[in-house]
Amino acid sequence: MIQNAFQKRTAEVLNLFNVDPKEGLTTDEVIRRQQKYGLNELKSKKKKSFVVMFFEEFKSAMIIILLIAAVISGITSVIQGEGLLETWVILAILIVNALIGAIQQKKAESSLEALRNMSSPLAKVVRNGGVTEVNSKELVPGDILILETGDIVPADIRIINAVNLKIQEASMTGESVPVEKQTEALLNEDVSIGDQTNMAFTTGMVTYGRGEGVVVATGMNTEVGKIAQMLQHTKATETPMSIRLEQLGKILGYAALAICVVIFLVGVFYGHNILDVFMTAVSLAVAAIPEGHPAISTVVLSIGVQRMVKKNAIIRTLPSVETLGAATVICSDKTGTLTQNKMTVLHAYANGKTVSYDTEDKTEISGSEEKLIQTAVLCSDAHLNMENGVPETTGDPTETALLDLGLKFGINKNELESKFIRVGEIPFDSERKRMTTVNKVSDAHYAVNVKGGLDEILSITSYISDNGKIRAITENDQKNILQINEEMASAALRVLAVAYKDLDKKPIDISVNVLEKDLTFCGLLGMIDPARPEVIEAVAKCKTAGIRTVMITGDHKTTAVAIAKEIGIMEDEAAITGTELEKMSDDELFERVKNISVYARVAPEHKVRIVKAWQKHDDIVAMTGDGVNDAPALKQADIGAAMGIVGTEVAKDAADMILTDDNFATIVSAVEEGRRIYADILKAVQFLLSCNVGEIVLLLITSLANLGAPLIPIHILWVNLVTDSMPALALSVDPAEKDIMKRKPRDPKQGFMTKGVVWRIVYQGIMIGLLSLVAFLVGKNHGGIPLGQTMAFSVLAFSQLFHVNNLHSSRKSAFSFNPLWNKPLIFAVLGSIAMMALVLFVPPIRTAFGLVTMDSIHWWIVLGLSFAPIFIVELFKLLKINSMKDDE
Repeated sequence: MIQNAFQKRTAEVLNLFNVDPKEGLTTDEVIRRQQKYGLNELKSKKKKSFVVMFFEEFKSAMIIILLIAAVISGITSVIQGEGLLETWVILAILIVNALIGAIQQKKAESSLEALRNMSSPLAKVVRNGGVTEVNSKELVPGDILILETGDIVPADIRIINAVNLKIQEASMTGESVPVEKQTEALLNEDVSIGDQTNMAFTTGMVTYGRGEGVVVATGMNTEVGKIAQMLQHTKATETPMSIRLEQLGKILGYAALAICVVIFLVGVFYGHNILDVFMTAVSLAVAAIPEGHPAISTVVLSIGVQRMVKKNAIIRTLPSVETLGAATVICSDKTGTLTQNKMTVLHAYANGKTVSYDTEDKTEISGSEEKLIQTAVLCSDAHLNMENGVPETTGDPTETALLDLGLKFGINKNELESKFIRVGEIPFDSERKRMTTVNKVSDAHYAVNVKGGLDEILSITSYISDNGKIRAITENDQKNILQINEEMASAALRVLAVAYKDLDKKPIDISVNVLEKDLTFCGLLGMIDPARPEVIEAVAKCKTAGIRTVMITGDHKTTAVAIAKEIGIMEDEAAITGTELEKMSDDELFERVKNISVYARVAPEHKVRIVKAWQKHDDIVAMTGDGVNDAPALKQADIGAAMGIVGTEVAKDAADMILTDDNFATIVSAVEEGRRIYADILKAVQFLLSCNVGEIVLLLITSLANLGAPLIPIHILWVNLVTDSMPALALSVDPAEKDIMKRKPRDPKQGFMTKGVVWRIVYQGIMIGLLSLVAFLVGKNHGGIPLGQTMAFSVLAFSQLFHVNNLHSSRKSAFSFNPLWNKPLIFAVLGSIAMMALVLFVPPIRTAFGLVTMDSIHWWIVLGLSFAPIFIVELFKLLKINSMKDDE
């Protein structure tokens, strides 16, 4: 292994590896080096077993508190000779919740497996003086590797021989155009991976020509191996939802403990039986914690995942949708994400006029344009396949763009070449920067077609086509052509010049000196990997939603800036290269990151630095991408979104979300869905906790006032797990409010429990608790503790079922919503009412719950108290005291 092989001359590299390029390594030397360097494969760190993942789900404070409550409840139930129903119910909920979480995590642990499977299975090498094919994992540093068109590069190599060699490195560098390779040393130290033209990297694909190289790095020492290493050491980022739920669990735990101690001390003070007092305290602990909350938040996120599938996004980790809803920054790769990953001709210059092809309404072309396109198509080696009438082009992206342009105007390469048979050619090479073909038009007419760089074409041009007539090219003509070329280049277009000449007989000598002279200038073609049409609107929506979009690409700065300005990412902000970024310290990047919109020619480690710099500002960062080079940043980001069609398996497996249509606009839908899910989970949490506060208020007041027990543990569990959970779950499908994408992202520093949420939980909980207390006192006075418990239990359950309709909005009246706004909620409320009816009217169940029958008077009291929350909350909304400023 040697460092910076691109800086060393070919002879020096061969000498360092002690290898003759004609002989290659001997079998004994290969074995020795395999023992020293290991196999050419990627190593993965030890993975967690499913059992470990399962038990890790029990780490959160809320889960631990519930486990303790379940154990204590079981012990006290056994002491009192009662069943273990409550204990088993709590444990069942926690086990199901842990299973769901562990299964999701198991699916998301295959990043390195995908990386390992990307290597080419066979490689052609020179060994023992001959060419042989070996398994790519058997390659060692010093092997002489032979590359041909279509090969996947199996290791990092220093090119020692190149004949028109071009390698597609988009998955590594993000550059959409194949890189032309050469053999000379690059003495400049500041050379990014994308500019190391004498190197070929693992996972690159040879699109043109052939070459040889000496292997300089294998396995984990390759550039892809370094990415694998980075993935191993990239810590999974905690999602905002998990952090906030953990905070909530701790708060509830401390509150439950404090209340239990108070109740226990008060009970002992009043001289009650210690075991009875302890059971009451346990009941309060059960009441303080929403048992259904872990399961409900998991199910709500799962429902969101299913909704996202219909919107072309596959969510790999449950909290990811909510996290994207909190995103403040989206760092996006350019090639294939913001652009189409398909070179397209946008402009042409022919017969002294510039024409545009970037609109669908242009269906006709002039004779000079037709001649330009036809000449360019004939002078290309790209292939056109017509499968079931559907055209598919393969080959160099620049040449496939020419074929696509021809097809747009009815010029089919296959038909053209069958009519004008190619009889000779001079391939493109890096010195001439031209390609020439000779096509037979008739027995007395042969056409020489040439394309290449403008300077190279003008140097062999003597004539120009002017309104169908051929005349000598003038200095003024050349000046105009150069000006048009400059205009196209400044718009980040890749410019091809096209020329031709006609011969009256087939040339005997197919050589540069004979064919590439006295040509007629035909025109210019300007092409680019264009932006996706829908991206402009998506970026604009992100701006409206207060989300910053940043472009991070391996492509050239000029191209990146042009695309960024076109789609609205860049206005007055800066654009820098990876080399400039390399010179910045982390502190300097932290200071400047908010003023930079475009990063060009970046390496994988740069992307991770950029993501970390934004995260230091407490921003929630989403990263989109499709290449191998995106994987570490996808994993480092708060949420990674990979492209499903053109995305590499590495990127998909490192990501939290996969966009099945490769559409940046789908991210906007995901943001909206994430915001809706967050709002709905907040509604569910608020609903559940206000119910829990109501139970606490009821039990606390009756205990402090020595009024007797208004509820027993099974009542509280029934309300928490049955009558509360179903409506809370239905709140998860509450439609998004119309202005949800016009709001700024939530402040990442803002806790889960805002002042507005806490205020509503407290006052609405007190409201439910006091209404239930009134019911208990009325029942106790009319028929003793059993009737009081029955009325308190009924009001507690029914008041919450009616109260749930207040949760649609903290500001808008419940009556302003269409009654069918949330159909699942209607069914959930009716279902909960039916479950309550079973408990209240079926004698065996009623007896098991320790309840008694109520007469019509008591039923009217129960119904009156149960409907009261609707009118009380409406009054608070009318007086504008239901919400606070931080709810906006």
